Amino acid sequence: MHLFLITCLLLVAAGLGIALFRLRGNADILEEERSRAFQDRQRALDFMHLMAEALGEGLSRQELHQRIVHASILCTGALSACIFERTAGDMMRGVAVEGLFPPHRPLPDHVKGKLTTRAKFIEQVLRSEEFPIGEGIAGRVAQTGRGELIADATRDPRIVRHDDPNLLVRSVIAVPMRFRDRFFGVLVVANPVDNRLFTEMECTLMQTLAEQAALALHNAEFLNLQIERGQLDLDLSIASGIQQMLLPSQSTVFPGLDLDARYAPAQRVGGDLFDVIVLSPTRLGVVVADVSGKGIGASLYMAVCRTNLRQIAPRHGSPSQALIELNRTMGADIHGEIYVTVLYAVIDIVANTVTFSRAGHELPLFARRDPSTGNYLTHLVRSEGMPVGLVPDDIFTAAVEDKVEPFGPGDTFVLYTDGVTEAPNEEEKEYSSARLADVVRALHMRPAREINDGVLESIRRFTGSTVQRDDVTLVTVKRS
Repeated sequence: MHLFLITCLLLVAAGLGIALFRLRGNADILEEERSRAFQDRQRALDFMHLMAEALGEGLSRQELHQRIVHASILCTGALSACIFERTAGDMMRGVAVEGLFPPHRPLPDHVKGKLTTRAKFIEQVLRSEEFPIGEGIAGRVAQTGRGELIADATRDPRIVRHDDPNLLVRSVIAVPMRFRDRFFGVLVVANPVDNRLFTEMECTLMQTLAEQAALALHNAEFLNLQIERGQLDLDLSIASGIQQMLLPSQSTVFPGLDLDARYAPAQRVGGDLFDVIVLSPTRLGVVVADVSGKGIGASLYMAVCRTNLRQIAPRHGSPSQALIELNRTMGADIHGEIYVTVLYAVIDIVANTVTFSRAGHELPLFARRDPSTGNYLTHLVRSEGMPVGLVPDDIFTAAVEDKVEPFGPGDTFVLYTDGVTEAPNEEEKEYSSARLADVVRALHMRPAREINDGVLESIRRFTGSTVQRDDVTLVTVKRS
């Protein structure tokens, strides 16, 4: 009986010992898992810190790629890492590498002897080697968008085996770098230190690192775009300032004339031009021009046109002769599809006339009282002409002509660009020269400034919420 009790007590004690051992073993395992989880979190934080530092340094895309592979090695303990990007035609190519990362394909015999400088040579091979999406582990990850862990790559037939033992792939992780819907490439690490194998937890860590790398690449692109936009804004501000300096002052006063001019580019800078040139105490030149196209390029041609015409105009009493010389001068500077439409008019307050020549520009609008009826009438005056810089000199000379119109007290002369008459409304109908004539006729008793205010307000009402598509230039001259 005593022997039975002793046996039972021994069995209970043994069971308790086993239970205690198991509890202690489970506690050790939990502690190890907690420690590994803490290390993974710390490595992820370290990677994020490295990426933030890289962004703060303003690195180029290539430099950031190199920083990512370097940080991946530091945070995972891998011996090598590589980033593969997608190229044209759904191909993949290595863009950054650190360590002796094994090439994606077997090395040809004729290059194996060059492995004395392994690191640089392998980098050159990876950067020059292209392979299709779906091929190899990097190609599969790019195709599926899912990360892959090959813990024991020595037994996996999908892994290329190189003759050089330094290029042996023991273990590998490949993960996609993706931010939102944007694919930035595949990040691959190979061969952890101490001859161990990568684990599932390290694969999860790599996916976290790849997400942070993709975010860093996205932010770098955004920052570079903002810098470029800032530089472009600065360039546009300078160009706009220069263009405003080239436009004539609104304070220009000429005896016997009431002149008002308005200019509104569709972009920061435009290709329209207006200018006034004092030719004598009784003669004033007025110019309105429109360079084909918009933006900085058009504004540069506008500046060249203005400079040339200011030099040419005083040498000619005839507007058509001035435009012929302008075409001859500008023809050598204008190439391709760029050309300039010009209307150049000379107002003579003694002769009470406007003599103008039209190089393919919009028809000028005259408004005057009909002596027979006393009614105030508006009409467009037609003339021949070709744009400057569009045709050879002989064709231009044959087409251009002078037209003379009476311009006495109370008469109004309106010049404009097609941004006025072709301004569209929400139904894609154009403002038209007929509407312009109606507004000028209704406001003929007002000063030039109020006539222009009325025209521009009429255009705004007509176009509604439609975005301005073309530069708008409007010049009104009234004879007092």
